[in-house]
Amino acid sequence: MNKESTTKHPSRNFRKPSSLRDVSIAVGLVSALGIPATGFAQEEVLSLEKLSIEDRTIDSNPYAEPGAPYKAKRSGDERYKRDIAETPKNITVLTKTQIEDSGVTDLREILDAQPGVTLGTGENGNAFGDRYIFRGQEARSDVFVDGLRDPGMTIRESFATEQVEISKGPDSSFGGRGTTGGAVNSVTKQASTEYHFSKLSTGLGTDKHHRITLDANKVLSDSVAVRANVLESHEDVPDRAPADRNRLGAAFSLLVKPNSNLQVLTDYYHFNGKDTPDLGGFLVGDAVLGTRHPFENPPVYAQIADFLNSEVNTLTNRIKLQINETTRLTNAIRYGTSDNEYLATGARLSTFGANSPNPGASTISLSTHQGYQEVEYFVNQTNLFVDTVLAGFKHELNLGVEYSDHKVLNGVYDVANAPNNCITNAGNTNNAFCIIDTNGNFIPNLHSAYRGSVAKGRWDQDWRIRTLSLSVMDTVELSDQWTVFGGVRYDDYDFTLTTQSAALVQQNYGLSDAIANYHAGVTYKFLPNANVYASYATSSDINGGESDVGASGSYGGLAIAPDGSYSGRPEKTESVELGTKWNLLNNKLLATAAVFQITKSDVYESAITNPGDPNRYDNLGTLNTGKSETQGIEFGLAGNLTDTIQAQAGVSFMKAEILESNTTTRVGKTLSNFADTSATAQLKYQAAHKLGLGAVMKYESERYAGPPDTAPAFNANNQYTQPIPAYTVLDLFATYKIDKQTNLRLNVGNALNKDYYLAAYQSGAFLYKGDARNVRLTLNHDF
Repeated sequence: MNKESTTKHPSRNFRKPSSLRDVSIAVGLVSALGIPATGFAQEEVLSLEKLSIEDRTIDSNPYAEPGAPYKAKRSGDERYKRDIAETPKNITVLTKTQIEDSGVTDLREILDAQPGVTLGTGENGNAFGDRYIFRGQEARSDVFVDGLRDPGMTIRESFATEQVEISKGPDSSFGGRGTTGGAVNSVTKQASTEYHFSKLSTGLGTDKHHRITLDANKVLSDSVAVRANVLESHEDVPDRAPADRNRLGAAFSLLVKPNSNLQVLTDYYHFNGKDTPDLGGFLVGDAVLGTRHPFENPPVYAQIADFLNSEVNTLTNRIKLQINETTRLTNAIRYGTSDNEYLATGARLSTFGANSPNPGASTISLSTHQGYQEVEYFVNQTNLFVDTVLAGFKHELNLGVEYSDHKVLNGVYDVANAPNNCITNAGNTNNAFCIIDTNGNFIPNLHSAYRGSVAKGRWDQDWRIRTLSLSVMDTVELSDQWTVFGGVRYDDYDFTLTTQSAALVQQNYGLSDAIANYHAGVTYKFLPNANVYASYATSSDINGGESDVGASGSYGGLAIAPDGSYSGRPEKTESVELGTKWNLLNNKLLATAAVFQITKSDVYESAITNPGDPNRYDNLGTLNTGKSETQGIEFGLAGNLTDTIQAQAGVSFMKAEILESNTTTRVGKTLSNFADTSATAQLKYQAAHKLGLGAVMKYESERYAGPPDTAPAFNANNQYTQPIPAYTVLDLFATYKIDKQTNLRLNVGNALNKDYYLAAYQSGAFLYKGDARNVRLTLNHDF
């Protein structure tokens, strides 16, 4: 940032005057034309000072606060009519500059560092780690791109991202079904007629890392512009080869303005990720005694034949029509497909059986995890914005209509692994595949010994939901100090699910119903730069709302009760939040604080009654028997602490408790995958004109693995048996400005090389391991 702004567009060539001599010449010319020089000179000096303060670069985030690249001024979702600082809601926004400085690129890495957000694990087509939990509530299907839901469990990259907006708390009045703990909206880079620019970034690093991105905006005329973002990257998972990550991506947008009142924006997004996945580690110890912990220094057991492939193709068209000064109509229509497929290797600690040459000795046995998912979706969203005066008060109305059709086909692979090579329990023949032999040595060809043939097999779940939504939102100015915000959304949905067994026996399910949700907020601006707010919001989640798990009711899929019934009331979530927002230091720093309570009722639960059984994957469920509550307080900072220090930081202190359950021993327990305390801080110090130094710290307290919306596995002594240890990770970065067009950025991830774990599967069979220390050097050049 902080460099002189220029433009190559002939009608917009400008530069800042370099001295008072320029001002005196301008004043002399104006005087010669007979214009009073005194007034002009005063006005011009003010204008120059403003330019100096903002000092924006040509590729600046249009939603960021000028002069404060870590602070977002407004949301990329046009339905939020007020600036972030004046919206009665807890919204954390991560800007493009902040994300780039941090060195992270995947959405799961970006979200994992945020307070109140944890990661979960998943199978059945779910990209590993791409499962999000906001304030204890599932959000893996609550991902949006430019305000439209982005279904499918795919790898999500940030190369075309302008900013990431995390809305915390129930959000169904904006997002529709689900969004019980919040939602994440990725705002993409779009063509602009304001500037020409091209930015090439080339990165090299340890673990065979290379990454190349291009961001180019071309102004073809005053009314037409195009923009292209391109990505190519590869890296080995640090210290975990042959596990690796490969990315190819392209995003193109075309902006056409036929006249001053009409704007048409069309964009196409393509992404292809081809990884060799690494399930990391696993838990060992005795669940009965409560001694479970991560296996120390887990070996790399990924097989070179394993894969995690994601392909996304999306076409979106947006029209904005300014009907008159007070009325605007917008329409967004999107068609997209995403395919996700994986074959991964898990591991667990075992012992050789009595009939082995070395009975009782420890070994590690392997397991197979696989699946595919084919997603097709269509959505059309129309909004009418009307500014008017009713009953003497200014109203900013938004009337919305949305239709969506989401289809997901899940399936399995037919895998023939290598023959079993060991005995791990009573018996006379091999019943498992072990990578440590009876002499305590790793087997030869460790990374290619397990896999045999692989073929795409049958589909097992055909999921579809069609929804027609109507919404009304209004922002009312009661006075200069008081503002009221409210909204209601009505979703009429038709849900179908067909399952297919290994014997090709099909079972059909269907639900048609409607849900209504609403929110209300009031803001009192007690100072010109500070306010307090209160908000109340609801959300609803239907039975079977998670597309990746079919009829697995204990994991968010369709809950089928033991009597065969599956129709029930939607899960309902209510949230109360009190907060305050302060715009400080000439609006360059936003400080926030919020206290909240989320209550979720009518929860679908697993029907398993043995709380000591960690293998709770049963399809059977109970309908509307659970209830939980989350309470917490969160603080945040974003922007410039001083003229030389930029910051984006937050901390969340929370407590979760199950209030009601069909299994009474769960009452009083915490929620699965829930961290009581989480914090992040990213600071950048401009040590000199050319040199910037920065650090990122993230912390999460201990969590416990388990299925959604219920307690983690626990033993007879009420000890949680699947722990994910607390962790603190430190990343470092530095930037150096070579000249006006060129700069370097050095990132050191996990600088202290700590072993840490992001999430665990509910049985502890795999435990996602955070990246080891890595070093990346990136050269950025504007041309």
